[in-house]
Amino acid sequence: MAFAPSPIPSRTQYVLEAIKHAILTGRLLPGQALVETDLAAQFGVSKTPVREALKTLAGTGLVVMNQYKGVTVRMVDATMAREVYDVRLLLEPEALRRTVRGRASLDAAQEALVQAETASDKAERSLANRDFHRALYLPCGNPLLCRMLDQVRDQAALVSAVAWAAEPTWQREAAEHQQILRLALAGDAEGSARALHEHITSFVARAFPEADGGEDI
Repeated sequence: MAFAPSPIPSRTQYVLEAIKHAILTGRLLPGQALVETDLAAQFGVSKTPVREALKTLAGTGLVVMNQYKGVTVRMVDATMAREVYDVRLLLEPEALRRTVRGRASLDAAQEALVQAETASDKAERSLANRDFHRALYLPCGNPLLCRMLDQVRDQAALVSAVAWAAEPTWQREAAEHQQILRLALAGDAEGSARALHEHITSFVARAFPEADGGEDI
């Protein structure tokens, strides 16, 4: 008999989402220490929900837990970026291809682009772009494929946040998003998948030209 996983307590979920948002919007920087007592005081909770939230974030790859150094926001380098984006290149275009072939609704993707275009700041735009990509693969009809992409979603967003901090290229990426969506709405499964592949490839090439140099950003 299979048992459903226990839901995360509300206080832990609150702390988890707050820390994740701070990391993905650049308020907490790669390499920055995350001290349980400080975070507990900041959020008005005990150390237990903070500890559990940090464990969950370590599982998604956003933070690193070290016995001697404590917990820090994960550093981003070219090797890490290419590992994450290689997974996206292998899976995301195929998921979009299936979404288009299945004539699934792309309303959520359209809404995400509107949110990105009307965003008031970089953080809001980054989160909307993240929602756009997920809206392309979520209706693909393969839950396992979606879960695999969800597993690297936070790490991909961290890579984007670091890259944008160094060189904001959101206008170019917004135009590429529009092209991907136009092809998908037209029912061009191969064309939209190819455009998405090129979009992902070009982002990494621009943001991390050092390829496998492994230099911290």
